[in-house]
Amino acid sequence: MLLNIQHISLPIEDPLLKYLIELIIILCIPLLLNKIKVPHLLGLIIAGAVIGPNGFNILARDSSIVVTGTTGLLYIMFLAGLEIDMGDFKKNKWKSITFSLYTFAVPFILGLIGGYYILHFSFLTSVLFASLFSSHTLIVYPMVSKLGIAKKLAVNITVGGTMITDVLSLLVLAVVVGMSQGEVGTSFWVTLSVSMLVFALIVLLVFPIIARWFFKNVEDKISQYIFVIVMIYLASLLAELAGIEAIIGAFFAGLALNRLIPHTSSLMNRVEFVGNAIFIPFFLISVGMLIDFNAFIQSWETLGVASVMLAASIGGKYLAAYFTKKTFSLTNDEGTLIFGMSSASAAATLAAVMVGYNIILSENEAGEPIRLLNEHVLNGSILLILVSCTISSFVSMASAQRIADSDKEETVAGSGHEKENILIALNHENTVEKLVNLGLLIKTQTNKEGLFALNIINEDKSESSSKNAEKLLGVSVNIASGADVKLNPITRYDNDVVSGINNVVKEQNITDLIIGLEEKGFSSSFLYNLYNGYLRNKQINIIIYHAIQPVATIKKYAVLIPPNAEREPGFFHSLLRVWNIGKNSGAKMSFYANEKTNHILKSIIKKANIEAVFNTITTWQEGQEAAFGLDQDEGLILLMADRGMDSYLSKMQDIPEILNKNLSNNNYILIYPFSKIDKTVTEKRAVSNLDDFADIGKIIGKIFK
Repeated sequence: MLLNIQHISLPIEDPLLKYLIELIIILCIPLLLNKIKVPHLLGLIIAGAVIGPNGFNILARDSSIVVTGTTGLLYIMFLAGLEIDMGDFKKNKWKSITFSLYTFAVPFILGLIGGYYILHFSFLTSVLFASLFSSHTLIVYPMVSKLGIAKKLAVNITVGGTMITDVLSLLVLAVVVGMSQGEVGTSFWVTLSVSMLVFALIVLLVFPIIARWFFKNVEDKISQYIFVIVMIYLASLLAELAGIEAIIGAFFAGLALNRLIPHTSSLMNRVEFVGNAIFIPFFLISVGMLIDFNAFIQSWETLGVASVMLAASIGGKYLAAYFTKKTFSLTNDEGTLIFGMSSASAAATLAAVMVGYNIILSENEAGEPIRLLNEHVLNGSILLILVSCTISSFVSMASAQRIADSDKEETVAGSGHEKENILIALNHENTVEKLVNLGLLIKTQTNKEGLFALNIINEDKSESSSKNAEKLLGVSVNIASGADVKLNPITRYDNDVVSGINNVVKEQNITDLIIGLEEKGFSSSFLYNLYNGYLRNKQINIIIYHAIQPVATIKKYAVLIPPNAEREPGFFHSLLRVWNIGKNSGAKMSFYANEKTNHILKSIIKKANIEAVFNTITTWQEGQEAAFGLDQDEGLILLMADRGMDSYLSKMQDIPEILNKNLSNNNYILIYPFSKIDKTVTEKRAVSNLDDFADIGKIIGKIFK
């Protein structure tokens, strides 16, 4: 069907032109507002109001807008659950619970007083009216996350509290709706409790099992992304069937997939990219389309209701954030960030208002419907959404930027990460993706460079060898770029593979060398190259990787550390790699070490938020037997040593044979810490003996900042 420009009527119905207008808005608003330091999400909401049915009526808020906007709303909640650091969440769960009680109760009480005593609503209507202000939408979360502070305590507390307070608010909605329809009784409470429990068990227990199987067996990237979308909608549907709002289902879906989509992976990058580029902006535009400024000009009563709503919501959220800051001795910026993130009312508020507005209690003498929530509350909620999102945007971004700038100042002051250059030696096509994913996992997240991939070509320069090298390196570059990381491909001509790798190590100042094993494990030729070639590099970490399944599907790692490992110069550098694996993949770490080493590890755990348990062993054999008894979806990490090192044990020579025999179907990683220190290397790597330091905490803080 051809588009006839002369006969275009408003609102525009042609799908091509509709989406073109929306995409132009999504493209231009950030470009214009970023120059004047105004959060672009506010601009998208205002743009929606201007082009919407209550503005110039350029576009109608039809089913296509609602569907895309709903996906964006679910996406926001899903990302909040997906990106939350589970180690931090468990560590700070009581803080999140305390905040959720504050941010639910304070606005609720203010709203109840305002509705019942000032606006003279019925008690039942006042309860539902008050619940509108207890919930909040993490509308600024994607922007805060972009600043690199998503794992900060204030953000973690707010995200965790959001789940709880939104559930409580929506439960109030379900109860009030039931009471208005005369359905509240024993059966109502039993049905609601059982359905919610079944929903939570299915999403949090069954979804991870399905997802782990899918990611292990399906390697197609597009299919993996579509699978994620399916999980979001399925969890949202299950939530609605359980009697709660879909946004809670999306948040739970994020929690369920949290450990299976590493923050450093290309899949995470795709999920965030599509959400931030398309779905979330469409949601913000759809929210703006609800705004009707004429309602406030034509009715003083609407302005009065809106004033009470703003006071209860904004005032209540401010007091809740203030109480949280005082309770946990947070900084002013952290308290302000909590207020900013929790002050936005959109999703749950709008859902509750629409439900209450659509419930007709009776009719008046004129035959007009008497609703549970009248049109003044509906119009007031739209103003609340606009004002609260405006306040949330400015306050959150200002405080988040100050926190991010403070982190940068600490880095400049010398407490940042050391320089790292990770080299991945590629040889076999079936190991490329696994090796690159491990490289992405162990690297420092803030370091977007310093990753290299190498393929050695024989001196004969045969055409087939060159094409194979080009193919392997091309695949590795694409995988890294999918995770928004620059990978530097290197081709080397050399008759001796080990010699070629060693030369590149020196030329590129490599700190970590990753070498992959084929599925069959160690071969005699590989062991010869290891002991007589790779381990001659005394100033770098050597990492040997055997991968049977994707690294993101590993539930737990057993980490075996030999006695005196802490005396090795490269111990802390190697341990940082282990910590990054646990932190970035979400896998649990079960350490096996002697009492002295475990004491050091327990001191470090206070700085590096991962889930870990510590098992004290007295002999290497004892630890070996415990660590090698792995189940499916479990992996092993071994800190090894070469001859002449303090932590070397003669039994380590048997490790390759034992691994070939017992763990051929499991992932395992062998790490050989560097044993010598170049004088040009920073002081952070020059840690050879913890006994020389009076304050272990300071050293740990420097290394794991």
